[in-house]
Amino acid sequence: MRERKIDIAQMYRKNEVNEQSNYCFGEGGAGTFSDGKLYTRSSKRGNIEWFLKVLVQAGANENILVEAHPHIGSDKLPTIIQTIRSWILDAGGEIYFSSKLTNLLLEDNVCKGVEINNKEKLFADAVILATGHSSAFIYEMLNNCGVILQPKGFALGVRIEQPQKTVNLIQYHGEKYIKYLPAAEYKLVEQVNDRGVYSFCMCPGGMVVPASTQKGYTVVNGMSASHRASTYANSGFVVEIRPEDISKHPTAFDLLKFQQQIENSAYNAVGDGLKAPAQRVVDFLNGKTSSSLPKSSYIPGIVSYSMHEWLPLFVSERLKGAFSKMQTKMKNFIDESIMIGVESRTSSPVRIPRNDETMEQIEIKNLYPCGEGAGYAGGITSSAFDGIAVADILAKRFTES
Repeated sequence: MRERKIDIAQMYRKNEVNEQSNYCFGEGGAGTFSDGKLYTRSSKRGNIEWFLKVLVQAGANENILVEAHPHIGSDKLPTIIQTIRSWILDAGGEIYFSSKLTNLLLEDNVCKGVEINNKEKLFADAVILATGHSSAFIYEMLNNCGVILQPKGFALGVRIEQPQKTVNLIQYHGEKYIKYLPAAEYKLVEQVNDRGVYSFCMCPGGMVVPASTQKGYTVVNGMSASHRASTYANSGFVVEIRPEDISKHPTAFDLLKFQQQIENSAYNAVGDGLKAPAQRVVDFLNGKTSSSLPKSSYIPGIVSYSMHEWLPLFVSERLKGAFSKMQTKMKNFIDESIMIGVESRTSSPVRIPRNDETMEQIEIKNLYPCGEGAGYAGGITSSAFDGIAVADILAKRFTES
């Protein structure tokens, strides 16, 4: 974890992404620096109370047991991850850092183990593949191994940022009690031209961070520390993307390629390391380039760009429709807001299909796709539920055998 924090600090200093260690890759994965929001609509998939108690045992504040929208904070999560690591080691587990999965060891459609760093081979009776939603290399490797993949819908858009004070005034209807209340949140959902447009990963009192995993691509995300004390609020605003929006006969990689094209064009729009294209939302709605931009929490820097011309038309038109509707619900919401591109890692655009009962990949025995990277979860809690479900299946399998 210490090395990962150093790598992220170096990333800011060098103004370029470290492709092996960044906000998505490293101990704890993307969740470590994802703000630590634990609210989920997937409560039927697992025991949320048990899961939250485990996090408290690992060092999370007990408040998460009673909060409607439990939140840990990106400043607290690394220590919790390190505690969980110690539990794994104490239970006899082994952890291989700086170890990239480069191949599966397959024999007669049975997974026998994995290859690490193109040389070391590890053999196992079962392989859980839980690589997160940002490792495109994994999908390429699986495809080369003959593993069936499917296109999966995801969402794409921008990250909206405005002063936290603006959100507080809107949500608390004035200043009278603001000093006694926490940084206000919001959640907005609209239907525009038969597609959902919604806020995603809202970070009150937070900051916008670079979430790219490859050089030549620009991706942003948001996070908050535990006290949510920043003067900025931010949230993803994304448009639902379905496979048929990209192709009449979509293949497994069509949505992934679309995602990569947008991220690459966002990089080319600025062409300066981690800097990101941005535009005032008012100017976006009026179809004009912003002559100036306000200060932002995004440390690498933002550059004025005509997002209304750059984003795909079916995305920008739906964002415009949603922003117009949202303005009627939250007066003054867009007046001081800027949009920063691109928010594209809401979930995986690829699914690794698995058997509903055994949770094995549908054609490869002993291979268990799991979590966001497999296309079966979206967020910390639903990913945890999916991991627990796979672990339970394997515990039962090995106990019975």
